[in-house]
Amino acid sequence: MPKVHLLDYVAGNVRSLGNAIEKIGYEVEWVRTPEEVANAEKLILPGVGHFGHCLSQLSSAGYMPALRAHIDSGKPFMGICVGLQALFSSSAEDPECSGFDVIPGTLDRFDDATKAVPHIGWNSASCPTNPTLYGLRPDSKYYYVHSYKFPYNKGELEALGWAVATATYGGETFVGAVAKGNVLATQFHPEKSGVAGLRTLRAFLDGSGAAALATQSPGATNGVADTLIAHEGLTRRIIACLDVRTNDQGDLVVTKGDQYDVREKSDRSVRNLGKPVELARKYYEQGADEVTFLNITSFRDCPIADLPMLEILRKTSETVFVPLTIGGGIRDTVDVDGTKVSALEIATMYFKSGADKVSIGSDAVLAAEEYYAGGKSLFGDTAIEQISKAYGNQAVVVSVDPKRIYVPRPDVTRHATLKTQYPGPKGEQYCWYACTIKGGRETRDMDVVELTQAVEAMGAGEILLNSIDKDGTNSGFNLELITQVKEAVRIPVIASSGAGIPDHFQEVFEKTTTDAALGAGMFHRGEYTVQQVKDFLGAKGLVVRYFEGDL
Repeated sequence: MPKVHLLDYVAGNVRSLGNAIEKIGYEVEWVRTPEEVANAEKLILPGVGHFGHCLSQLSSAGYMPALRAHIDSGKPFMGICVGLQALFSSSAEDPECSGFDVIPGTLDRFDDATKAVPHIGWNSASCPTNPTLYGLRPDSKYYYVHSYKFPYNKGELEALGWAVATATYGGETFVGAVAKGNVLATQFHPEKSGVAGLRTLRAFLDGSGAAALATQSPGATNGVADTLIAHEGLTRRIIACLDVRTNDQGDLVVTKGDQYDVREKSDRSVRNLGKPVELARKYYEQGADEVTFLNITSFRDCPIADLPMLEILRKTSETVFVPLTIGGGIRDTVDVDGTKVSALEIATMYFKSGADKVSIGSDAVLAAEEYYAGGKSLFGDTAIEQISKAYGNQAVVVSVDPKRIYVPRPDVTRHATLKTQYPGPKGEQYCWYACTIKGGRETRDMDVVELTQAVEAMGAGEILLNSIDKDGTNSGFNLELITQVKEAVRIPVIASSGAGIPDHFQEVFEKTTTDAALGAGMFHRGEYTVQQVKDFLGAKGLVVRYFEGDL
C-alpha cells in the first residue's frame, strides 16, 4: 500500500483521519519527530481547537522549520481545520502567536450576535471558478466545527494564485478550502464528511487534485461565471443517539428509557434494542449527521484499565465517517489500582479511540455549583476547562437533564421561570426547569439557565438539551425549554427527548432556533429511519444532507 505521513501531536481525533486514509487504500505512517518530516512525501497536518495551542505545540517541539521546508520543497501538503488556519499569518484567537504565513492574512471570530458560535454542522464548499476543485461538489455538504475563520473577499486570494472554495454561515462568507501548487487546506474535516470528504482526501492522496489544478490558470473560469453567490449552506443537523449500558448478562447494549427507566415493565430486564457498533453503522448509512454514544451506567463504575466503550469507538470509527460523541464517566477519577486519572486523560483516551467530542453530564452540574459558590470564578481544573483548553471548546458537549418544577407564581422562587404550556396538577401556570444528576435520580437547586450559562463560561462548545418530562413520550420536543435555553446562551444547542415522528423534527426547527435535533427510540424501534426524517424535512423545504453512498 502507498504511504501517507500524518503528523502526530495533540490534535484531537486523528484515529478517524487514519481510518479514512486506510479506507481509500493508503497506509498511514506517523511522524513523531521533526527529523521524520524529511522522510515524508505526502504530509497531512491535522488539527482541532485553539490556534495558539496548535502553533505553540508545533513550535515547542521544533516542527515549524521542518514543516515550512516540506511546503517549500513542493511535496504534497494538506492542512485540516486548524491545519488550514496555521497557514495564515495570524489569528484573533491568539494575536501573539504567529502562523506559517504561507497565506497572508488574519483570521477573525464569527459574530455571535445573531447566531450560535462555534459554527458546527454540515455546510457547503463551493468554488464557482473551479467546480471540481479536489473533488468538491456544489451539491455536497462537508462537516465544519470552528469559531474562527478567514473572511472571503472576492479576488483577494485568487490574485495570489490560490483557488478558493467558500461557505456562508449567518451571512458571513468564509474560506472553506484553499489550494495552490502542492498545498491543499480545508477548514472542514474531510474524514468526518462522509463520502464527500473521502473524495477530497482521495484527490489529494492520488495526486489527481493537484494535477487538475495545474492545468487551469489562476484566472480561468471553465465557463462558470466568476461570481460568488453568498447563500446560507448550513443544513438541519439530525443526530442519532445510542444510550449504551451493560445488561444483566454483562453485554453492552443499546437501550432506551421512559423518563429514564430503561427496564422492561414485565420482567424488569434491561431493554435491549441492538448492538452499538451495528446500529451506528446503520444510522450512518441512513444519513445521520452525527452519532452520539451515552454510557448511562458509567457513574457507578469507571475502571480505566479496560473501558469497553473504547473498543466500540475503535470499531465504529473504522466505517462511520461522521462525528462521534461519547458521554459518561469523563471526570477526574481513581483507577482500580489507586492511580489518579484526570478528566483530560480520560477524554484523550476517547479521542485516540475515535471520538470527536466528549459529553459531560453530572460533573458539569457540580462544577457549575462551585462556579456560582465562588462568585462566578473559573478555577481552571474542572473537566470542561481541562478538555476545552487542550482540544478546543467544540470538543466539549454538556448533556443537561432538566425536569419541570411547577410554581403558582414567578415570585415564589429565585429560579428562571416561564409560563408553561403544560399546566401542573393544581393548575399551576408557571414552572422552572431543575437540573438533575445521576441519570435524573437526584435533583439539584439549580435551574437550566444557570447551568448552561455557567458551562458556556467554562468553555463548553455545545449543549445537549434533554428533557426528563418528554423522554420516551414520543409527543414531540420540549419547545418551551429549548427556547429558554437558546435565549440564555450563544453556543449551539441540540434538542433532545420526545421525538416520535418526522413532524416533530419539522416543528422544532421551525418553532425554535435549535441548532440540531436528536432522535433515539423512534430509530431504534424501526418506526422511522433517519433517511425518512430527512426526506420529510426536505419535502418541507428545509435544507438537509443526504448520504452519498460508498466511495
